[in-house]
Amino acid sequence: MDDTTKAIILSVIERAPQWLRHDLDSKDQAVRSRAEETLAAIVADGLAHGGKQAGKD
Repeated sequence: MDDTTKAIILSVIERAPQWLRHDLDSKDQAVRSRAEETLAAIVADGLAHGGKQAGKD
């Protein structure tokens, strides 16, 4: 993984909403799985768009 990819992933994770952070720590497997899938989709979108937020950059 190159530095650009790492920077994009870090940027996306830093902007993760609080509900997502909370759900990632859940003891409920279904809640945690949903949060993991959501985070994966957010990271994939960030990588596809070079880390730019839609309508922001």
